[in-house]
Amino acid sequence: MQTARVVRFHRIGGPEVLRIEHAEVPEPGVGEVRIRVKALGLNRAEVLLRTGRYIETPTFPSGLGLEAAGVIESVGPGVDGLAPGDAVSVVPPKSMVQWPTYGEWIRMPAALVVKHPPSLSWEGAAALWMPYLTAYGALIDVAGLGKGDVVAITAASSSVGLAAIQIANMVGAIPIAITRSSAKRPALLDAGARHVVASGEEDLEARLKEIAGEHGVHVVLDAIGGPIFEPLTAAMSRGGMLIEYGGLSPSPTPFPLFTVLSKSLTLRGYLVHEIAGDPIRLAAAKAFILHGLEEGQLRPVIARTFDFDQIVEAHRYLESNEQFGKVVVRV
Repeated sequence: MQTARVVRFHRIGGPEVLRIEHAEVPEPGVGEVRIRVKALGLNRAEVLLRTGRYIETPTFPSGLGLEAAGVIESVGPGVDGLAPGDAVSVVPPKSMVQWPTYGEWIRMPAALVVKHPPSLSWEGAAALWMPYLTAYGALIDVAGLGKGDVVAITAASSSVGLAAIQIANMVGAIPIAITRSSAKRPALLDAGARHVVASGEEDLEARLKEIAGEHGVHVVLDAIGGPIFEPLTAAMSRGGMLIEYGGLSPSPTPFPLFTVLSKSLTLRGYLVHEIAGDPIRLAAAKAFILHGLEEGQLRPVIARTFDFDQIVEAHRYLESNEQFGKVVVRV
């Protein structure tokens, strides 16, 4: 049986626990394909799994990874529409322990494999599906964001935040980028944000109210949680929706009861697997995203690219919060 280099970890810990090892590459099973990987996209979810804080529990030695792009090497029984030689990228699987992407060769359910958008490089394709499916699912599928709606986006310089800015502009909404300091303000404005609020330097509630006016912020896309909930909800419109897809804050998240009651707000948790696991919703998402790519309205932003042998350094950089966009690894 063929062997390949894979990234695994044998214990919870920092980036240093990641190891490049050799493992057997099984043939694809029913409904699966085997892919020769060209590039990987890195995500905060992998950091959370590695540090024991993810919604999934690793089984040691554990693989990891949710995004990849490459070439199909072989297909299993029952696979239609895909063939060896096809250039493809991967929709995030529900379990990265079961379907890890950090490796030279990977197996993946064919339902989660998309033919490579011709406008993108391998690195761009590996940086595509997690951020854009997350942002599309939250803003379009769940919140129904539309023309003229004001949307506040926290962690705006992340790959999801930048994807959300682009999608908001695509549908004619007004994106407000929220970032901790003003250092990334020029880059966020260049990326399409209509306004930028530095939450560590400005009064977040006051600035959002000033920007949104009497109608308030209609949708909030938040990856942070914690104390920021109170100023965010205070600036929201009546009937607005806050969508929580992360939990980066180490502090407890207060429930702003009276604000929620008085404004009839919806606070909703969201995971990208809602879209990836529903064939009908996933088809709509793929059509929206691929159309945006074709029209040039959507474009993955890559912060920095590492080589496969630099996976530890890549994870250190991912945790530095210095990046603007996606961290990618060439394989």
